[in-house]
Amino acid sequence: MRWLELCFMHWAVDADVVARALPDGVTLDTWDGRAYLGVVPFRMEGIHPRFTFDVPGLSAFPELNLRTYVTVNGVPGVWFFSLDAAQKIGVRLARTFFHLPYMDARMWTRREGDVIAYASARTHVGAPPARFGAAYRPVGEVFTARPGSLEDWLTSRYALFSADGRGRVFRGDIHHGPWPLQGAEATLGVNTMAEQIGVRLEGEPHLLYSERLDVHAWPIVRA
Repeated sequence: MRWLELCFMHWAVDADVVARALPDGVTLDTWDGRAYLGVVPFRMEGIHPRFTFDVPGLSAFPELNLRTYVTVNGVPGVWFFSLDAAQKIGVRLARTFFHLPYMDARMWTRREGDVIAYASARTHVGAPPARFGAAYRPVGEVFTARPGSLEDWLTSRYALFSADGRGRVFRGDIHHGPWPLQGAEATLGVNTMAEQIGVRLEGEPHLLYSERLDVHAWPIVRA
């Protein structure tokens, strides 16, 4: 798959609040004692099993996720509290085969020059409401995060974790090259993505932008 026009928007938040929202067996990872919640808008393209081809209407759609950073048995990775997407079949496949909390949403994105406008309103039946609207753009030269830096800690994650309805934790490994990062500027109109876990995201976020990343993902296994 390809991840396109991605903006990492991160807020440092109280670690205890985030830790309480995680299941047993999943340990919150922190930076200088602070947890980070990320709201990440982007577009996905070229999604298909290896040795097959894109399916029109299924292999490309916008996605918006709320994430934090965790370890399971010492392995660092990403924990998703929600992944909103404008692709009903993809949402159901991901919920079934990856145990990820994908949600149906009405989504809209448009690019004018280097500015990406992005809006999302969750429509998933029975899910807590969530809305997001922002415009963002890259600034500065492309760089690779320095090992040991906050930027590296936030982005260099090669595993995702999920849990099924019985509380069993799973790991999915991903592979990609180093993130081609830039600084970013953003204007947020509405952002209620973290209210589902009792957090209001306030203040200026830490921002990073990436134009494109090619990614491979493996089936999940018990963690």
